[in-house]
Amino acid sequence: MITIKTPQHIAIIPDGNRRCAKRLMKTPWKGHEWGLGKLKSVLEWCKEFGIKIITVYALSLENLKKRPKREIEMLFSLARKEINDIISNEKNPVRKNKARLMFFGNLELLPEDLQKLIKKATEITKNNSEFFINLAIAYGGRQELVSASKEIAEKVMEGYIKPDEINENFFRQNLQTNGFPDPDLIIRTGGEKRLSNFLLFQGAYAELVFIDSYWPELTREEFVKIIQDFGKRERRFGR
Repeated sequence: MITIKTPQHIAIIPDGNRRCAKRLMKTPWKGHEWGLGKLKSVLEWCKEFGIKIITVYALSLENLKKRPKREIEMLFSLARKEINDIISNEKNPVRKNKARLMFFGNLELLPEDLQKLIKKATEITKNNSEFFINLAIAYGGRQELVSASKEIAEKVMEGYIKPDEINENFFRQNLQTNGFPDPDLIIRTGGEKRLSNFLLFQGAYAELVFIDSYWPELTREEFVKIIQDFGKRERRFGR
């Protein structure tokens, strides 16, 4: 394990799969396939640094609704294949590294068979504690905040809590990521410099890194440099 000051929790916006594939004259879903392979590599790199929690923006709510239907179907097919492998293969990187796999987002929008696979993979890995992998699927940060606000309003109406008792911690408990600390570091590949509706509440004080490399092209050297740079930063948390 590499010993420098490292983040406990990193969140990743793995941008550039489609553009990488297009540049190489391949189909968009080929880029997503490469992207999945890169995620497995990143899990190994995180293990080297002792990073325990990884949250990945796997599919935004906007992309689910706006991307071509065939591309979404191919993404779902890729997800089915990988989740089935996690369920059945103890040598899959998730199982091999004793990672707990969890999902959040509007999962009810996914095909029913995929929802069932997600539940099974979650159940199979629920006792693992070496690593924690959170996959945000059909997720939107604004939508998460609206949903949390509605849940809190209902609790107020039911008399569970008074309005003046609502604080940041109580609000946090109603978010989909409840139970995990906020990310220390958010990494976005692909050259874009925005959060794109990802972890808007949780990422308030995260350190941000934007790199030009497409996600499938991210190298171990680039990842090491990102973590080393994080170790040099002074985190102020609004102070």
